[in-house]
Amino acid sequence: MKITSETLSQLAWEKMDNLLPCIVQDASSGQVLMQGYMNPESVQVTLEKQLVTFYSRSKQRLWTKGETSNNTLELVDISADCDLDSILVLAKANGPTCHTGTTSCWNSADTPDLSFIAELEQVIASRKQAPADSSYTASLYASGIKRIAQKVGEEGVETALAATVKDLDELKNESADLLYHLIVLLQASDLSLHDVVDVLKQRHNK
Repeated sequence: MKITSETLSQLAWEKMDNLLPCIVQDASSGQVLMQGYMNPESVQVTLEKQLVTFYSRSKQRLWTKGETSNNTLELVDISADCDLDSILVLAKANGPTCHTGTTSCWNSADTPDLSFIAELEQVIASRKQAPADSSYTASLYASGIKRIAQKVGEEGVETALAATVKDLDELKNESADLLYHLIVLLQASDLSLHDVVDVLKQRHNK
């Protein structure tokens, strides 16, 4: 169930003395970032501020993530499970989430393979303003849209040829090159994989 100011009272607050566990996931990669607890007031503040806010059991007060470190969590979506006794938040992380300085409080755990794509996209995006000679990605941005588009076309042809001759190792390598250059092209066009996924979702729901 999507949580709003109107549905907030429907949650099973009485099960755990007015506190429900809340899991926070990165809205892009799906990586689990942290777990905290929320009471009705912290959920309401989260909805109003659009910044994830918990109830701190140790401090006995509301606590907005990043209030001292500035490593905030911007709210993307908040929902409850089928029993209405736990909360899932999708958020955009501004900096490391864990107090140890890592991306996730489960930083040593393996992340799903597809989460790496989101991580790769962030790295590629970070090279936009870098000097052209600092990396291959930066040099691609400096070469302009036409050159980047040309590279996508070249890699697309090479991927198709590898599939045609059933060279599976080459198909994997060329597919990786194609995906990488496609992400660069999207970023150079001020778009992201998120925009592409939105289109796929729309098509899927038709």
